[in-house]
Order: sequence, then C-alpha cells, then structure tokens
Amino acid sequence: MTRACPLQSRRALSQTFALALACVLASTNVRAVDQVGRSVTEAIRVGPRQMVTTVAEAARLARDGDLVEIEAGTFADDVASWPQDDLTIRAIGGRARMISGTANAEGKAIWVIKGNRVVIENIEFSGARVPDRNGAGIRHEGGKLTVRNCLFEHNEMGLLTWNSETAELVIEASEFRDNAVASTHRPGDPIGHQIYVGSIARFTLRESYVHRGAFGHLVKSRARENLIVNSRITDESAGRASYELEFPNGGIAYVLGNVIQQSARTENSHLISYGAEGYRWPQRELFLVNNTLVDDLPRGGTFLQVAQGAGRVVLINNVLLGNGPLAIERSWEAVANGVARPADMVSAESGDYRLRAHSGLVGKAVEPGAANGMSLRLEREYVHPMQGHRLPAGPLNPGALQSVAP
Repeated sequence: MTRACPLQSRRALSQTFALALACVLASTNVRAVDQVGRSVTEAIRVGPRQMVTTVAEAARLARDGDLVEIEAGTFADDVASWPQDDLTIRAIGGRARMISGTANAEGKAIWVIKGNRVVIENIEFSGARVPDRNGAGIRHEGGKLTVRNCLFEHNEMGLLTWNSETAELVIEASEFRDNAVASTHRPGDPIGHQIYVGSIARFTLRESYVHRGAFGHLVKSRARENLIVNSRITDESAGRASYELEFPNGGIAYVLGNVIQQSARTENSHLISYGAEGYRWPQRELFLVNNTLVDDLPRGGTFLQVAQGAGRVVLINNVLLGNGPLAIERSWEAVANGVARPADMVSAESGDYRLRAHSGLVGKAVEPGAANGMSLRLEREYVHPMQGHRLPAGPLNPGALQSVAP
C-alpha cells in the first residue's frame, strides 16, 4: 500500500533533500530487478506530474543501486552528472528525449556518467554543444556502462569515453547518426565522431546502427579489447565520414558479422584501419570474420589498412563489394574471402546487401574456428534496423547477412 506523503511545494521539496527522497520512494512504490537479477530500491519516477519533475533533480536524489524511471517526453536542457554505482536509468512509456539547447553538464555532455555498473535504456540525446567543441550525448567517466536502445543525434560527438584501463563500455541496439561539429571543416578543426572510445579495458558494440558521419569516424576505439558484432556501420549516400571503423592503437579486435560501408563522399579512402597511431597494447590481433564490406568510392579505396607491427591479422568469410582490391599481406591468415558484384546482392544501390540464391558466393564459407578461447563463428545475424536473430546450426555463407534472397 502506498504511504501518504506530506504536502509540500516544489520549492520546499528541492530544499529538503531527505524528506524529498522519502516522499519519492513512498509515492512511487515500484520494485525492480537490475541487470544481474538483484533486488534494487524503489524507483525514482521523473515526469511533469511526478514529485520529481527533472532529470537533474533525480540525479541529485539517487543513491547507489537505485532505479530511475523517466516518463516519455522531451526534457529540454535537463543535463546531469551521475556519480552513483549500480544505477539503472530508463525511459518508460516510450523514449525520453534529452534535448540540449544551451546547457551542458561539466562542460562535457548532456549526461556525464561517473559510476560503475550503470545501465541506460530508451533515451535520446540530441544537441550537445560545449566550448571545447566535443560535446557528447554521454561522456563516460566511470567503470562499466551499458547503453541499450538509445539514440544519439546532432551532437558534436555521439558518445565519448575517458581513458581508464579499468573501464568498460557496452552498446546494444542503439543508433548514432549525424553527430558532428557544426562548422566548415578546415585542417586542425575538431571533428565529430559518432562513437569515440578512449584507452579503456573493453568495448562492445552489438546489433547497433551507426551511420551518416561527417569528417570524423563512425566508430573509433582505443580499447584494449574490442568486440564489434552484428552491427551496421554505414556512411550511406549522405555521409562523409573518415574511417568507418578504426583501432588506432591496436589491441584485440573481433569484428564479426557486420555490414560496413563507405560512401563516395568519404573523407578517407580507407574503410577499416588498425594501428595507424602506434601500438599501445601488448596484444595486437585483428579478427575480421563474416563481414560485408562495401566501398562506394568510384575509383576504389582500401578495405583494410594495417600498420606494420601487428601480431596477427585474420580474414575469413568476408564479402567485398567495390572497385578497390583487398591487399592481403603474406603474414595475414586469409581464407574464403569473396569479391562480389552488384548482381550478387539484392540491391546494393539501396543498401540491401543480402546475397541472392544464384550468387556463386553462396555456400562458400568455411568454419572460422576460435581465437583466444572465443568462437569466431556467427551465432546471430543482424536484421535491420538494430535487431538480430539466432542462426541455426549448419553451413554458413560468406558475409554478414546469412539470409539468402531469391
């Protein structure tokens, strides 16, 4: 039964922290379970008719282990820093839209996440601008952060992390688009990346859609270990990103089951780059398995560039469509990588890169084996947009998209 809460004005609520928190917990009476099945505290509900009306106020009230539920709607200039651990922040009843016009948190982002084991779900972030011109939807400055079913658009940076060798970032079923610095691009100008991961321990991108960049990279990661799996990383016809996927400092990179495409307007002819800024991590291994790589440059670009000094480069079951060749070095392990023609696919022009049943590439994949104790075989297939389904046991086809069209 919901307990009665003393009547207060909004002003009194904001002035009396302890009483406000008690009222919120009493009035919501919502129980929840966090991402690992533990019981968490009653929810702090945020909405125009709730006792907590702003996200910033919820960030002040929340404690470690809390659940914050934000009602669907638009929250203008409602920026916040979150220092709590074991925190879940999610929108209910639809997406909650965090729109930044003039405000920012700590001169960095719409939200700054500083806690460990934080989960963010169903939130949109748009419009972040800061004096340093790297305003992000989220700045990750904590331990482990999981972002799920979120949208980042029209910020200077989509999501930006700090450099901490113990931090981890997981992005699932999320979309990044049109994040860029609003200026004419000139040498030395800051450039907006859709996702920029610093020197952290681990980065996972799964079943997500990253597209339409401008000058910066679609995905750039300096992490020690990377798992880029079952995602669509595509510049499309309107984009003009630099690299589509870059690991500038090496590390271990598992790139499995992705559609990766660069547009004819790209700022850089390389689709994927590894080690271009010098190797930082002792393990220098790149595994490129069952990806569909598309290069729309009229004169052909470079599908993959690897700086000298890499330890292991493995290319298996990839499909390549474009005018440029895949230049395979002698030290690389390369097998069953097929060159496609537009006729092999349903409609490369419109971005449907499924193989047709008559393509000579169908059935030409091999079992990719394992690396570092992890299977390299695809378990799921990306389904646009931002979904996936489990693949049955049996032979694979080359490329990311296993479903064959008539």
